[in-house]
Amino acid sequence: MWIFWIQFALLLTAILMGIRRGGVALGMIGGLGVAVLCFVFRVAPAEPPITVMLIILAVVTASATLQVAGGLDFLVQQAERLMRRHPQQITFLAPLSTFLLTMCVGTGHAVYSLLPVIADVSLKTRIRPERPMAMASVASQMGITASPAAAAVTSLLAMTSHSGQPLTLWQILMVTAPSGLLGVLAAACWSLRRGVELDRDPEFLARMQDPDFRASVEKSVTTLDKTLPAAARQSVALFFSGILVIVLLALFPQWLPVSQGKPVPMTTVVQFVMLAFGAFILFRSNAKAAVIARSEVFTAGMIAVVSIFGIAWMSDTFVKANEPLLVANIKAMVAYAPWTFALAMFAVSAFVKSQAATLTIMVPFGLALGLSPHQLLAIMPSCYAYFFFAFYPSDLAAINMDRSGTTRIGKYLLNHSFMMPGLIGVGVSTLAAYGLTHLYF
Repeated sequence: MWIFWIQFALLLTAILMGIRRGGVALGMIGGLGVAVLCFVFRVAPAEPPITVMLIILAVVTASATLQVAGGLDFLVQQAERLMRRHPQQITFLAPLSTFLLTMCVGTGHAVYSLLPVIADVSLKTRIRPERPMAMASVASQMGITASPAAAAVTSLLAMTSHSGQPLTLWQILMVTAPSGLLGVLAAACWSLRRGVELDRDPEFLARMQDPDFRASVEKSVTTLDKTLPAAARQSVALFFSGILVIVLLALFPQWLPVSQGKPVPMTTVVQFVMLAFGAFILFRSNAKAAVIARSEVFTAGMIAVVSIFGIAWMSDTFVKANEPLLVANIKAMVAYAPWTFALAMFAVSAFVKSQAATLTIMVPFGLALGLSPHQLLAIMPSCYAYFFFAFYPSDLAAINMDRSGTTRIGKYLLNHSFMMPGLIGVGVSTLAAYGLTHLYF
């Protein structure tokens, strides 16, 4: 028993050390953990998460090509036009725009372009910017579990593919998309009345007496004056066509190619379809391969791949080595109350700044404890909790880009602008996903 706790402490230490150093450190330290488990504890290494990594590589490559072709900027401009057309509804339109943008392209990084615009629209209409800014950051991350192109969704698809009840892409989306949308709307409703209006906020009014501050507040910020490449619109159409092909193949498996008498697995289909449509975007836009490799989306995706490679490999090795003990001691509790596993997943995500990494750590635990893939799907929205400490880049960007200073981290660290929108959004979406899963399956 004491060996189990030593190995468990080793796993937690590796995760915490990786989080503190950031970037690819989580993956490398996870690999070090696998080496320690094998050489010191004589544990057999589990299979590395190759399928998950290859899916993320394929999707990220296509998304990065879309970014370089101007497709992400095109989508951001369409969202800005909508918000400027209806500025009084910014508290709803901002999070809905960032949620749908992430849902379309599979990454929340596009939110950085929208945040200055959201702040500008809010200030021009004298709506407290904290309301849409905090919600926009939270919603951009909630959209990940609802995106067929997101690493978190494709990771769950890959990890359940060898179970007795493999999930299909359509099954995942028909739960996560509506539940995520409900969570965003619930949190936006709560945000409508948070804080005092700007024209009655004594702190804001006092700062407006400073000419420099007033000038910074009154300047205009827009993406509409940015000239986009000629192929930007077509690159978006091509990217969405690739997503549509994947969804249609998931809906109609009889269309899948056959190899040795069996349909090619959807996990493999996602890889070559996304690479193929990435190539179509490349040909249409004439984007430079070197520029794609240096893009923000590609860099973030590669960091995610390395992180998942090491830490998920270590986690799976630990689970397989201690599966009998885990099942004997925890299985009954988790089987009786699966929602307790959602709390554990939420706690892990609060420190691991990636929903895909959280799922690759926790799903093997869940399967080992006897949870079915459908039960894991029911609690999937709880894999987003890194708003809890407000140290994620999109949260920090929202704070820095709110020129009014209303979006902030409070004196006591946890009383920040993102806490309640995050708790309400994730809580409602998890409850909705739980209900929808039981309704569907």
